[in-house]
Amino acid sequence: MKLFSSLLIFFLVFPVKSFPQEFIVKSLNVYTTDNLTSLPVLTGGNKLVIEFDVQGKFIPNMNIVFRFCDKGWTPTKNIFLLNSQYSTYYFLDFEELPITVVDDARYHHKSSYPDDRDQVQFPFSGKWRFYLTDTEDSSIVYASGKFFVVNDDAELSVRVKRDELEDQSYWPVELAKAINVTTDFYLPDDFHPSFVDRIEIVDNQRLYYPVVIDRKTNTLFRYFKWDANRSFTFTARDIPAGNEFRQVDIRDNNLFIGKNVKAQLDGLEYSRFFLNPQNKDLNGGKLYPDYRDEYSTYLNVTFSIRPPEENFRNIFLVGAFNDWKLSLDYLMKESGGVYSITIPLKRGIFDYQYVAADIDYGEILNPDWLVLEGNTWLNSKELDVFLYYNEQDKGPYERIIGYKRVKSQ
Repeated sequence: MKLFSSLLIFFLVFPVKSFPQEFIVKSLNVYTTDNLTSLPVLTGGNKLVIEFDVQGKFIPNMNIVFRFCDKGWTPTKNIFLLNSQYSTYYFLDFEELPITVVDDARYHHKSSYPDDRDQVQFPFSGKWRFYLTDTEDSSIVYASGKFFVVNDDAELSVRVKRDELEDQSYWPVELAKAINVTTDFYLPDDFHPSFVDRIEIVDNQRLYYPVVIDRKTNTLFRYFKWDANRSFTFTARDIPAGNEFRQVDIRDNNLFIGKNVKAQLDGLEYSRFFLNPQNKDLNGGKLYPDYRDEYSTYLNVTFSIRPPEENFRNIFLVGAFNDWKLSLDYLMKESGGVYSITIPLKRGIFDYQYVAADIDYGEILNPDWLVLEGNTWLNSKELDVFLYYNEQDKGPYERIIGYKRVKSQ
């Protein structure tokens, strides 16, 4: 059991809303005791914290169920990987929120893992999911999250430097600016070189859009090298440099008064393509005040942007509040050249940005993350690097045997 020599990484998704619910989970947040805003990583010296609000008429009866997953985040059916004895945290405790929040949420839960009751353990490295379920009926899922458990078996050496795309002529030339991430490692004797699979890089917590370097495919910008023994090198040269994220900070109740507010005090935003970073962001993160604070209420927040006149595409809002996932639920409406959307948010700080994309029969196509935000080497981003291995024991199953977090500056 290598629980305390493992790394645990959580990334969250929003509540399941496919059926009517008597409880609604809101402001689901996961972090570690030593880092409130990064992709949460449990190293053994710290603990993982899961907390959320619940809207409901009476105290909920909920469990948290943990499931080991396959490559596509589907919970495994392999009986050797079910971890049945240590997969559920039972009967969550709830605390009533201040009266100012009651209209939008009434109860709050907070728990940490590994738990003191030793109900939950994570014996396998790889992709995991957790589900907030009804105590009596686990098929009723109120919310779900994704996380990684990583055994630190292979020591990764990760180098980050500036690079430029050269497969075509880019205009404006800023679009050619990229980040080169090269990962070297020596495979320990306990592992077979043939089963080393790929490197995945999560850029600023955008878990749904990882950079994948597969040993089966070599291109101009993504390739690997192997010395036919135990030394490997994986390289990605085409990670967009990007820009610092926009940020909404609605914590101050003296500035953001009332139920309906604007994300920015001046109300309207514009393209930042040719603007250098003004402030440091949270590298894709979010931060809530203490849930016991009487001003920690929910607001209806309106985001508005006037893009350049030559924009002919749809614009989406994406950020830490929806796990950086492009969704039709966050499609902005256009009126007089201004695109706007109003979403409910609890007071806090959230990184976000605007993305231009096409829509075809309900599918989001050709997303452009740079056209409204810019692409510069002057910003700093956080990169989480994972090494995947095709484990044959108890499987086969996909195992993560190496992990490292680096910053581009």
